[in-house]
Order: sequence, then structure tokens, then C-alpha cells
Amino acid sequence: MKKTEEQRDLSFDFDFLNKLVVGIGEVSQITGIPTRQIRYWEEKGIVLSLTGEEGKNRRYDYENIKKMLLIKELMDEGYTLDASADKVKKRMEMIEETLNKLQKKKI
Repeated sequence: MKKTEEQRDLSFDFDFLNKLVVGIGEVSQITGIPTRQIRYWEEKGIVLSLTGEEGKNRRYDYENIKKMLLIKELMDEGYTLDASADKVKKRMEMIEETLNKLQKKKI
């Protein structure tokens, strides 16, 4: 199936992704991850909200939403939360290292 202009691939629209900030309720609604579970993951330090103050509405950026989706996928496959979080952390670090190497080569 061909994508129309309206269905463009946003995963490479870095301007859009850098501006993407979504409240916890909307993240829950879109991902299917209950808000209670997202809060628990934040308490464990697995994901971070952009809201630093307690009692404020939690808001998440693209990186943390991506982490949530990857963790959910791994847990759906049978991994524990800790194992999922560890795998995602390593994957994100590997991607970051690779991007840094690529950026250095361009200079």
C-alpha cells in the first residue's frame, strides 16, 4: 500500500519528533499502557517525564514514548519489566553511540 502525502512517514520527521510532547493520559490512550503503569515505570527510573515537579501533569517526549512502546512489546513477548527495561536501555545506548559515530564522520 502506497502512502499518500497525508500518511507520510513521521518516524524520520525530526523537526516533528523534537517538538512532540504528550501528556500521560494521551500516551496511555495511544499506546494502551495504563497511566498507573507509566507512573510506576517512572518511579523505577525507567522512563522520565518532562515535568520535574510532583503533582504537575506528566508529559513525555518522543524518546520516552519510544521506550514505553519497546518495553511493552518485550513484556508482551514474555520478558519481565526489569529485563525489558535493561534491553531497551542497551538498545538506546547502542543507537546513540552509532549516531554519534556517524555524526563525527560527517564533520
